[in-house]
Amino acid sequence: MRRDAPLRVLVVDDERPALDELAYLLAEDDRVGEVLTSDSATEGLRILRESDVDVVLLDIQMPGLTGLELAQVLRRFRTPPPIVFVTAHEQHAVEAFDVRAVDYVLKPVRADRLAEAIRRVVEGERTPAGDDPEVAVERAGVTRFVHRSDISHVEASGDYTRLHVGPESYLVRTPLATLADEWAGDGFVRIHRSLLVSLAHVREVRMDGGRCTVVVGEPPAELGVSRRHTRELRELLMQSRSGTARNGP
Repeated sequence: MRRDAPLRVLVVDDERPALDELAYLLAEDDRVGEVLTSDSATEGLRILRESDVDVVLLDIQMPGLTGLELAQVLRRFRTPPPIVFVTAHEQHAVEAFDVRAVDYVLKPVRADRLAEAIRRVVEGERTPAGDDPEVAVERAGVTRFVHRSDISHVEASGDYTRLHVGPESYLVRTPLATLADEWAGDGFVRIHRSLLVSLAHVREVRMDGGRCTVVVGEPPAELGVSRRHTRELRELLMQSRSGTARNGP
């Protein structure tokens, strides 16, 4: 993003009144320099491939390519633009944050709420790498956010995964393999085909007759480590602990 220049914003919505309203509100924001519009996700994708855009405001339910599908395509870009979903439907919030949306704004859109979304885009660009991101989780129709650093381990559950946060756990619609790839650089290690653990939450490593287990979280949970992952886990734990010691007070 051009931090010192006004934002170039693309708005994608198949409903012309909503598109025009968003374009008007954005034009009133001093942080926005140019507003591009598209009434389909397919056309929006063409614009994104041909032009530099700082942020995309995206409806979810559209004919043909949906907003969520477009967001998944954008994640494969070398430098994906930040996405703000603007929709009349509450039920897609978890899916939206699964594709790392910056914000989720409900229609009808208020000027102050849209301004807050733009603030999050701008501030998000200024956030240093390694900051603690949040993960959207849902229970009984209520969406909440947990810090990734609070997740002790992740367990496969069919096509879903279960995130363990202290005594609580939450199902999310993301396969374990996807999280293993995305979170590998943030201290999450695969210890079994169905388990990831956060190195920061490992309290003990136990060896008994060649069988390895780790104790994570609070309350403690003892998890089995497969033989193929045991050596890698021990090496990564040593590296992480020695790094903490070198960088500590």
